[in-house]
Amino acid sequence: MLQDADALPQLIGDYKPVDQWQVHINRLFYRFRGDQVRSFYQTFASADYRLAHALAADYFEKVVKREKSRGEGVTGQRGSAESGSTDTPATPLHPASPLTILELGPGNGNLAACFLSHLKVLDKDGVVYPRIRYVLVDWEQAVLDAAMTHPELASHRNRVETHRGTVDRLDAVADGSVDRIICNELWNDLSTKLMSRQGGDIEEEFMRPNLSEAAHAKISDWQAFLRSFETMDMEALRGFPPFLDDLVWEREYRAVEWKEVPYRKTIADFLKRIDERVLVPVNLGAYATIKEAKRLLAPDAIGFSSFDAGTADMEVLNDPEKPCYGQFGGQQSFMVNFALAEAVARQLEAGTMTIESQREFVGRSLGTNVLTLMDLIATHPSAGTKMAPWEQDRLMLKTLHSLNETYRSPYARPLDFPIPLEVPPEEREALQALVRALTPTGIPDTVAYLTEEELTLASKDLEDIGYDPQSFMIALTAPPSPVDYFHASVRPR
Repeated sequence: MLQDADALPQLIGDYKPVDQWQVHINRLFYRFRGDQVRSFYQTFASADYRLAHALAADYFEKVVKREKSRGEGVTGQRGSAESGSTDTPATPLHPASPLTILELGPGNGNLAACFLSHLKVLDKDGVVYPRIRYVLVDWEQAVLDAAMTHPELASHRNRVETHRGTVDRLDAVADGSVDRIICNELWNDLSTKLMSRQGGDIEEEFMRPNLSEAAHAKISDWQAFLRSFETMDMEALRGFPPFLDDLVWEREYRAVEWKEVPYRKTIADFLKRIDERVLVPVNLGAYATIKEAKRLLAPDAIGFSSFDAGTADMEVLNDPEKPCYGQFGGQQSFMVNFALAEAVARQLEAGTMTIESQREFVGRSLGTNVLTLMDLIATHPSAGTKMAPWEQDRLMLKTLHSLNETYRSPYARPLDFPIPLEVPPEEREALQALVRALTPTGIPDTVAYLTEEELTLASKDLEDIGYDPQSFMIALTAPPSPVDYFHASVRPR
């Protein structure tokens, strides 16, 4: 925490609550780097397909069950999320009953593309897919335009629309008109305060930004830069050297201005369960999406699902050393406090919220245990040891090669795996050969889900590069970590 202003780099803004600067910086990030997001971090939906497939299978099953209970003649049942088989034929529904799905924060369009492709495969009798109106929602037009260029969305273009707007206020969407709302790794980007209890008072974190000395030295017209930064004048800012990676933040704590913060009683009651001076995330942007979902969802809608990294564990939330937030390429991302989100959903009477691990959701759809590729890597004996970045890349590539001997994706996509410049020349060719050997129908991303069956089939090849099959089989059935990726689901009352 920096306090001595005389020892600081150049100030470029005043103290403001964390959430206000978060919104400001993240807006700059997406306008500057919206097309480079995967260079800074990857999500479970940006290239892998299994989360999208699980969502499609879950949706198809629930729609068929609901329509059958209405007596509208649908008798089809969901088959395997992978095979697309169905048990019995289904009678098409009346064409005048559209099903609107909103995806908040669609990223690169991969979740939408895989969801619609798999739903179409599952819906052999055409009882659900032809009625879908899939709306991509984002506050940046450039993000929507980029998402719509996803090659596998081309065959679904008559089902897909875009809507530019903030996810907390979609005025153009009618009350009770939506059947399903999905957001993936969005809540952690939305406005979040950090609060703590100090005796009978509640304080929040304030920040003010500085620019590093090195970045400051490169800017010739300092006053013009300050004006452009404050007003988010993107055209002017593009004329200055890049600066998002060179921000330095000071922090201090002040009493909460409750007139600007909703859910005061719910938040205050929650903080009574937390020790004094322990910061906890208060994800106001997430709560706003729950409130808007309550307005948008039809009374018998399938509901709202948010997937994100965070915790509902009170012991973790009460830990002063927990990872409240991180920065990726300048963007500010916060851990989701699912326990408080659930309390706010109750206050809003938005419906019943259930929280489960994301891994459990995907595994249940597939009817098997699943493990992420990164969790598999973590079981290797060299994990946690001091390895050069290129050695980590070599282990990843060898792991991918071993799995790809038996892994088969339904989508043919080459995995983009750049070899860093700092790799020793004598190792570069070997790594490039491993990259060339990756198959288009192999694992699509370094952030991907693997099934127990796939790991079993590849166990001998994995053992040859140092893995202990017993270790990763234990990891398959291990409970989720206290801070992990979770699925928060809200069904209307």
